[in-house]
Amino acid sequence: MNKPVIAVLGGTGKEGSGLAFRWAYAGYAVVVGSRNAERAAAAADDLNRLLAGRAAVSGLSNLDAAKAATLVVLALPYAAQRSTAMELKDSLQGKILIDVTVPLAPPKVDCVQLPEGGSAVLALQHDLGAGVRVVSAFQNVSAVHLKDPNHRIDCDVLVCGDDADAREQAVQLAKAAGMVAWHAGALANSAASEALTSVLIAINKRYKVPAAGIRISGVPRPDGEN
Repeated sequence: MNKPVIAVLGGTGKEGSGLAFRWAYAGYAVVVGSRNAERAAAAADDLNRLLAGRAAVSGLSNLDAAKAATLVVLALPYAAQRSTAMELKDSLQGKILIDVTVPLAPPKVDCVQLPEGGSAVLALQHDLGAGVRVVSAFQNVSAVHLKDPNHRIDCDVLVCGDDADAREQAVQLAKAAGMVAWHAGALANSAASEALTSVLIAINKRYKVPAAGIRISGVPRPDGEN
């Protein structure tokens, strides 16, 4: 199966650039997107220096990145999630959109504050319509170690979505990035993943660690670990 061309919108941020690095390192064609094309190009240059010739990441405006990609990842702050996605609605039609959004409301980011209806990602699916297959994933993965390819990410990925094939593609992307992912049911279940992020932030603060994560137990693990 041909690998998709991945656009990471919000690829100038810590989470977005870290995921972009992991996928480029794994051999995917990756485009970093930003509202400012120059910022995107600068972020791509930074990633290319880290990749040291292993792959080449490009940087474009969000619109051009979305047009160039076959699969789009939205890794933006909650405040910019809907407006950015709706600006690109036409370019997203027929594609999978993996949404990493967490509805954090500063300054109380360690307190769960889900939007009305429960899930920010589910609300976005409603607004974009059936022509875009929205998947929720990667909300609980800390950005701290993403740009170190030798660091094992000790946090499982919960993948929620109403389209089984779209979920599976997100699962495979998690695997390519060195993570274990699980099909976690309908897109409405994303409310749990979104809420867990604030819980993990609270744990980080209490125990003075940078990257608390979650692991699913009681199911045979695809990585062979116990």
